[in-house]
Amino acid sequence: MIINYNVSALIASNALFHNDKQLSESIGKLTSGYKINHAKDNPSGLAMAKRMNAQIQCMKVADDSTNDGINIIKTADGVLGELQDMLQRMNELAIKAANGTNTEDDRETIQREITQLKSEVTRIADATQFNGRNLLDGTFDYRTYTTVGGATDPKVEVSYYSDEMKSGKYTIAMPQANYNASGNRLENITAGAPVTVTDADGQVIPDMIVKSYDGDIIKIANDKGQEIDVKADRNIAAGELVEVDLTGICAMSIQVGANEGQLLDVRIPRISLSTLGIYNTNVTKERDPAAVAAGQLNSQQASQMAIAEVKNAIHEISNIRSRLGAYQNRMEHTDSNLNSTGENMTASYSRLMDLDMAEEMTNYSTLQVLTQAGISILSQANERPAQALQLLQN
Repeated sequence: MIINYNVSALIASNALFHNDKQLSESIGKLTSGYKINHAKDNPSGLAMAKRMNAQIQCMKVADDSTNDGINIIKTADGVLGELQDMLQRMNELAIKAANGTNTEDDRETIQREITQLKSEVTRIADATQFNGRNLLDGTFDYRTYTTVGGATDPKVEVSYYSDEMKSGKYTIAMPQANYNASGNRLENITAGAPVTVTDADGQVIPDMIVKSYDGDIIKIANDKGQEIDVKADRNIAAGELVEVDLTGICAMSIQVGANEGQLLDVRIPRISLSTLGIYNTNVTKERDPAAVAAGQLNSQQASQMAIAEVKNAIHEISNIRSRLGAYQNRMEHTDSNLNSTGENMTASYSRLMDLDMAEEMTNYSTLQVLTQAGISILSQANERPAQALQLLQN
């Protein structure tokens, strides 16, 4: 029997220390519900789980952002739907006014309702907001930069351009356009007149003509869908060169992903009587008194012109709503993908971090028995040297 070194007690003590340490760790896991509570538990697993959790949280924010974008589009589409109904009513009134059985007084009565509807179109377009920001004033359209003769001219600018126009710089040889004596709209513009539009490489965009003009807007387009609308607040000389930079940078970009650069550009063009081409819509002789005086226009002809203008406006609204619908469908698919991806990543994160409670409880019970047995054995091992003293006493 050895009394200087109690090896049995040392062995029991080491085993007890090891089991007690594991028991403490097991208690920590059971109380937290995680397999990894400290970096030492699983360094690589912890790093992977934290990156994954950050991605999951960012995807939740991106999902909220996507839903905000969907709500903006729903708001704009609802307003445009109402404007379309108003334009349809104007179309019905213009058709009614074009009937040869109407008197001038009848057309005056019809025009009063059309004027009120036009005023309401302007009011709604100016008042529609989302989160305090105007939706239909061009704030959310593509940004452009315009210079005239190399110098910035705030009185000549691009109010709209179609998706078919590629981003870049263009030079437009403008048609002559002068304001009328009242200074409230452009005139002396030849509809259908060819317009030379040249890109940065010197290539001429084919078949560009003056499609229409109304108020202060000159619509330059071809049959391929390429269109640039120029807003002029002053007279323009024939052939005056206007340089525009269609940047393609949208004023509203929706963050639809958890990483940088995952943006969806949404453009909502400016809605006004001018951009819709109904600024001067009138079914009476007041449409253009000078033309009436010259025998070039009567009220029935003015009504026919109003029909064409309002139909074009309805078509324009339909195109805008179609584009918004495409944005909404895309974002709803994005939202669905974010939810699905988030669900799968959460499941992966759970497999890395979440504790199997049943398995750990089994391990805890085992360690608890081992610890209690270790305490008992250590107590007995510590009593062995005392047995040598009993031999001496005997």
